[in-house]
This record gives sequence, C-alpha cells and structure tokens, in this order.
Amino acid sequence: MQVKDIKILNKFDFYQLFTNFAIKYIKFSLKGFFVLYNAVDIQKILPHRYPFLLLDRVTELIAGKHIEGFKNVSISEPVFQGHFPDHPIYPGVMIIEGMAQAGGILAFKSMDNASQEEINNKVVYFMSIDKAKFRTPVVPGDQLIYKIDVIRNKGVVWQLDAKAYVDDKLVAQAELKAMIVDKNKV
Repeated sequence: MQVKDIKILNKFDFYQLFTNFAIKYIKFSLKGFFVLYNAVDIQKILPHRYPFLLLDRVTELIAGKHIEGFKNVSISEPVFQGHFPDHPIYPGVMIIEGMAQAGGILAFKSMDNASQEEINNKVVYFMSIDKAKFRTPVVPGDQLIYKIDVIRNKGVVWQLDAKAYVDDKLVAQAELKAMIVDKNKV
C-alpha cells in the first residue's frame, strides 16, 4: 500500500461511515429485545395453551420468508418431572414442536389480507418432519432461539427450514412441512 492509495475521509464520509456502523451495532446489540408478539399475542394466533404453548416471544418476522422467536426453558415445566428427574433434559420432540409453532405463526402472518377472524377458523397441521437432528442437550435455564426460513410455499402447504440455537450454538434442526386447513372441514 502506498500513500496515494489512502483515502482521506471528509466530514460527510466519516459521518456516514460512523452512522452505518452505529446502526448495525445497535441492531446487533439489541436483537431479541424488540418483541413483535408476546405470549398473549401468540395465543391470539395459535390455538396452543399452557403447558403446550412452546414459544414465549416473536422478535423478528418477514412475511413469507423468515421468523425468529424464543422460548425460555424453566425447571418448573411439567415435562421435567419425568424427563429426567435427576438429570433434566428438554425433550427433542418439544424443540421440534416449538419450531413448528413458530412456523405456524409465520404461515398465518403470511396469509394475504387474512383477517383475525379468518385466522381463528384455521389450524396448521404437520405433514412431515425430515432431516431432524439433535446436536446438544437443552437444559433448564437455556433460552431456545428458533430461526425458521421458508424453503417453499405453494398455496396452503409450507415447507420450512427450522433451526434452534442456545447461546448461538445450533442445538436442533429439521425440515418441517405443514398445511393450513379450515377447522370446520376436518
């Protein structure tokens, strides 16, 4: 590198560079603090209730593309009475179900011009779970971060790439396929 290759920033360039950096840093630092949907909002979208509502918050949603949310895993959850009392491990099937619930919200919120009444008359059914892998045990005190991306959507059928993380470490993943159906036609 030679001296002639160095660009001297004027005040405007420096301000623009600093502002862009600051915005990216703030978005990264505060990720997860912004809540799009809390547990009460989620219950208005999904039919699940305690103890089977496995999503506490939704923090990011891009309709038709992506959703991110989390579940705080607590020792007081009923599942730990039997799985396993002396060595509590959050069951993998519960992680899959939590990812599916996040995917259900993504599908419902991606429905074009659907009213809340129309959503209330529909339910999401699993069609398949493929390529499921469990990489690390999840224990009480962990926060499961669900990141779901749309692989394909054709009409009422959704194929999703679902991943669960704890402390930025991948703990579970699967490809999920689900269908939105009318409650009264089943």
